[in-house]
Amino acid sequence: MKTFLVFAKIAMAFVWGVLALNLVYPFPGITAIVLYIMTVFLFMMHGLQALIFIGAFGDKLTLTRGEKWGILIFGVFALLDIRQKHMQTDAPQ
Repeated sequence: MKTFLVFAKIAMAFVWGVLALNLVYPFPGITAIVLYIMTVFLFMMHGLQALIFIGAFGDKLTLTRGEKWGILIFGVFALLDIRQKHMQTDAPQ
């Protein structure tokens, strides 16, 4: 699972890199427009995930600033990583 999360985060970083590159140096034609729409959609979806997760579990978990930004950038893959981290430390022994 850990290896999957690393590869998934690398893939999401690549996607964000392409989207950021399009903001700085727009791709030709309709590609730029499609990537602008994808940028807004991805930012909104990951922002919504972060707000829902922090709203639901904010009083039960203390998340670092990096974990909150991780949710915004990596979405569900950061949530899975946080879940795995907290379940390992909170699991009964």
